Amino acid sequence: MTLTAIKQEAPQVGDHMAMDLLNTEARNDGAAVDYWHSGEEVRAWLARQGVVVAHGQVDSAALHAQAVALRTLARRLIAARKDEEEGGADDADIAALNAYLHAYLGAPHLARGGDGKLALTRTARGDAIASLLGPVAEAVAQLLVEGDFTLVRQCEHPDCILWFYDRTKSHKRRWCSMALCGNRYKAAQFRKKNSQQDSH
Repeated sequence: MTLTAIKQEAPQVGDHMAMDLLNTEARNDGAAVDYWHSGEEVRAWLARQGVVVAHGQVDSAALHAQAVALRTLARRLIAARKDEEEGGADDADIAALNAYLHAYLGAPHLARGGDGKLALTRTARGDAIASLLGPVAEAVAQLLVEGDFTLVRQCEHPDCILWFYDRTKSHKRRWCSMALCGNRYKAAQFRKKNSQQDSH
């Protein structure tokens, strides 16, 4: 990603909440970029993902620390599953993810949707941080169990570490974003080709 592409908010190019979780860390000209410096930034990211908890005060520092720990754990689990390491993930990492999942207490809730039709949703109950991070942990677990890991990919641009779930029809997606890394790669190839022609 170029400096102009780096914004205050993490890019949402993953097409899966677990991928977007990993993408809260990026790289810019070889330097690491972390979009989470506070609990408020984590909460803003969660809201963009559709995770909102109306009740309960949240300890901002604790939310930040637990969200970063979940992201680190998710990266290890997803990378292990992608690399098809023996059994995919070690038992300690599975237990750590289960701690997030077990803390996420919820109850079915029937309500009318915006279209007036009845919809069954899940209402979080209990600890505010567990309620906020539970859906993210659940997305990671669902990806590990149900995801097609041939479609879990990292951007092919050499200066990009963003992940995505390839939902394209042809399953040939190569870039986190064609507008960002795809065009940058094509421009670099064009410059390389022109400089080779000029040297002959």
